Formats: sequence, structure tokens, C-alpha cells
Amino acid sequence: MDNSKTVSTLNDLLNITNDRIKGFSKVEDKVWETYSSLKNDYDQMVRESQTMKSDLIALISEKGGEVDDTSTTAGALHRTWIDVKNAFSGDHAESTLENVVFGESAAIDAYEEALEDGNLCPLSTSVVAHQLEQLKSSYAKFETLNTNVD
Repeated sequence: MDNSKTVSTLNDLLNITNDRIKGFSKVEDKVWETYSSLKNDYDQMVRESQTMKSDLIALISEKGGEVDDTSTTAGALHRTWIDVKNAFSGDHAESTLENVVFGESAAIDAYEEALEDGNLCPLSTSVVAHQLEQLKSSYAKFETLNTNVD
């Protein structure tokens, strides 16, 4: 198997994980007054994201690759759009939840694509599949909250 393809795919997932971490920082203090029960789930998602990041960096290093510890351009644009939207909407908790659901859905799509493209070695496939299950779990928690908001 070509390590460069594995490393490239893992770096893409690392960039997306960094997007999640930066996106979670946008949630701070915007939801807790209305959705205080979400705080523990949120804290768990942040911890999981940090672990996912560490695992991806370890896999990239094991494959002899150079770690690209940045975020994606699309993620940066989405965060800017969130800032603009919140400036006009008054930082509504509902809008913040919608953005979390959108971000988690995009991450799930990227992880599924990474698993389907066949560029991952068996160990990387196992780690990425486990991370995908974590993403789906967090998505389900926020999606349920989002539908309760409507």
C-alpha cells in the first residue's frame, strides 16, 4: 500500500478534526444557559476530538508522513459565516445547535469517504472506523436536541 495516500487521507481527517475543535470553541457559553444538560456531552466531544487528533497524528507519524496540523479552508469559511450569522441573529442557541449538527454531518461524510476510498492501511481503517462511530454518536445527540428546538 502506498503510504503517501494513507498519509494524505489521514491529514485530511486531521484537518477536519481541527475544524471540529475550532468549531466547538464557537459554542462556548452560547448554549449553556438554555441547554445546560448539553454541557457534559459537549465536554466529552471536546475530549474525544483531542484524542482523535492525537491518534491521527500518531498514525501519520508511524507512516513516516509529515503532519499537517491545520484546518480546512471550508471550515474557516464556515466559522466566519457562523460569526456573521450570529452577529445578525443575536447568537441564538438554536442557530448554534444547527451549526454543530451541520459540522458533525460534514465530518461524518468525510470519514465515510475516507473509509470507502481504499487508501487506508488496516490499522488506520480500524482507528478511522472507531472515530466515525464517535462522530455519529455526537451527531445523534445534537441532532436530537436540534429537532427539539424546532
